[in-house]
Amino acid sequence: MRYSMIDTVIVSGGNIQKGFALDFLKRIKEERQDGGLCLIAADKGLEFFMETGLAPDVIVGDFDSLSEKGKIYLDTLQNVEILRLKPEKDDSDTQSATNLAIQKGSANILLLGSTGSRLDHIIANLELLSMGENKGVSVTMADSNNYVTLIKSGTVLERENQFGQFVSFFPVGGEVEGLTLEGFKYPLYDHHLTVADSGLTVSNEIISPMARVTFTKGSLLMIMSRD
Repeated sequence: MRYSMIDTVIVSGGNIQKGFALDFLKRIKEERQDGGLCLIAADKGLEFFMETGLAPDVIVGDFDSLSEKGKIYLDTLQNVEILRLKPEKDDSDTQSATNLAIQKGSANILLLGSTGSRLDHIIANLELLSMGENKGVSVTMADSNNYVTLIKSGTVLERENQFGQFVSFFPVGGEVEGLTLEGFKYPLYDHHLTVADSGLTVSNEIISPMARVTFTKGSLLMIMSRD
């Protein structure tokens, strides 16, 4: 993973492990070294900033899920851009925050707190990856066990810097043609990957210092994970 590529981090109100999130943000800031990282709180995600002492640059939401303590904290913030949304809206708070980041020129967005117990929210957030891809923007989801992103053909993965032990691949929005996995425990060559056989590409492992993923057509989801 290249932390320096990330230019915007959106913190949502889902499952957020503070230690993991703080370490992830620290790594990004250390690699960027330019102070150019934008932090966006999406609704209840503001409570992560309240509890850690970090300051968001932008706050987006209708704040219907914000605790009373969070609402008091929101009213105390100064020099922070606040976008208040109506509760009756077509987009989720995280989607609104993602769209705002794209409008501001973000090219690589990381979503923290985007997983949790609500499967409908997870699926909605996963769809943001495809939305970003359609707009030429990389959107990635991460929690303490998973790193989820759409990858381009020719992606090179470094074993030394991988997230977790396992790497899985899934077709998104159709089939993936000509899938080749090199440097993996279970290699593939010019494989036509469909939803029906996507179990073939679950729980692979990188065994070479560098692994390479190529394909000729389609959209490919990569999940790096650890138990």
